[in-house]
Amino acid sequence: MKTILFFSILFMTSTSFSEDVVYQVKGKDYEGYYLKAKKDAPLIFLIHDWDGLTGYEKKRSQMLKKLGYSVFAMDLFGKGIRPQKLEDKREHTGELYKDRKKMRSLLEGAFQEAKKLGLNTKDAIVIGYCFGGAAVLEWARSGVNLKAFVTFHGGLGKPEGQDYKKTKGQVVIYHGTADSMIGMDLFAALANDLEVAKIPHQMITYGGAPHAFTVYDTPSYRKEADQRSWKHFTQFLKEAL
Repeated sequence: MKTILFFSILFMTSTSFSEDVVYQVKGKDYEGYYLKAKKDAPLIFLIHDWDGLTGYEKKRSQMLKKLGYSVFAMDLFGKGIRPQKLEDKREHTGELYKDRKKMRSLLEGAFQEAKKLGLNTKDAIVIGYCFGGAAVLEWARSGVNLKAFVTFHGGLGKPEGQDYKKTKGQVVIYHGTADSMIGMDLFAALANDLEVAKIPHQMITYGGAPHAFTVYDTPSYRKEADQRSWKHFTQFLKEAL
């Protein structure tokens, strides 16, 4: 019986795993979170909002793991940097909005770390929330070889001089029609950019949903829009991965 139990535990630990991971990008420590499903399971990169990588992203990662995907939730701020004050959130996101080269290097650093961990970067997509959505689209414009770029109530604008000509995967947008921070004018402009560049895309808006409509336990949370967008997303995953 002990022998059977030992091999059962060994099998479980060899096929399923989750852990915080500290990695370096240009000499600075970053702390991500990854969950490894079965061998060669498709990989989902996840990019946090302007709070940094917190319990919210870990919960979403665990939801994806239950669906059979490996997940690498990256850190774009740095180990121990999880801003709580509004001015701090603006400072850390603002730095990366101004320095797109640094943002891209952090995205690439997370990609390389996932590869080192044995995650399946050849069969992968990326999702992001709020600020993380803006980072997702930055990564899409960089030309990284991922199958899809998915945002939930994310930033939709782009810096002057950028376009989607290098984008390799599909772009999928879940947006709140009532988002006063990221208006429908930006939504329409992105749709036009993707159409001009001939990038396959899906863009869905949810009526009455404000910015951050998927974030639990906040005034912005809208249960119906959250559940519908998650249903749309999981259906898309079955088609894309």
